[in-house]
Amino acid sequence: MSDIEKSNGASVPFKRYGSRIANPGPAGIFSFASTTFILSMYNVNTRGIHAPNVVVGMAVFTGGLLQFMAGMWEFPRGNTFGATALSSYGAFWMSYATILIPSSGILSAYTDPQELENAIGIYLITWFMVTVMLIIPVIRRNVAFVLLLSALALAFLLLACASFSGKTSLTKAGGAVGIITAMIAYYIGVSELLEAEAKPIVVLPRGVLYANE
Repeated sequence: MSDIEKSNGASVPFKRYGSRIANPGPAGIFSFASTTFILSMYNVNTRGIHAPNVVVGMAVFTGGLLQFMAGMWEFPRGNTFGATALSSYGAFWMSYATILIPSSGILSAYTDPQELENAIGIYLITWFMVTVMLIIPVIRRNVAFVLLLSALALAFLLLACASFSGKTSLTKAGGAVGIITAMIAYYIGVSELLEAEAKPIVVLPRGVLYANE
């Protein structure tokens, strides 16, 4: 938006008003981290778990709905990156949950198992590309987010390759990287939560490399 508006034919400075909405980032990031952690634990077959369906509720309401709402709240705060990333990944989790819900009919529409795996592979590789593009806006500003998105992109890539190839080793590798991704996200969430406190007990740096003046 331009800093100049026209009033009665004359140019006058546009006054910006700060948002009174609290930072929704921690809520969205914790939601993302927790849902990613649970699914990744399933992907590495923790406690002998092979089916990811228990994550559906988490993906719909926590990683999905709450994260999407956090993204929407970022818009009035003027945080374009936060709004785009949180709402996008919130929509990702809701769409992923929809695939796993039997009544959606998505899984039953595929009679050939390999066709289903190829379709899921394309789905995952698309989110890999989105994640890589989201790295660009933060690459000079925030080390923590660069690490988070880089790890997430690698996890998406490994899981997509696992779907295309059918190799369980790649699924486990994607799950392991997903756990690392969740840990980085938890760190960022705690960091932003502490930053919002008037007297934080500790400050967790996120590695700002470049500050806009």
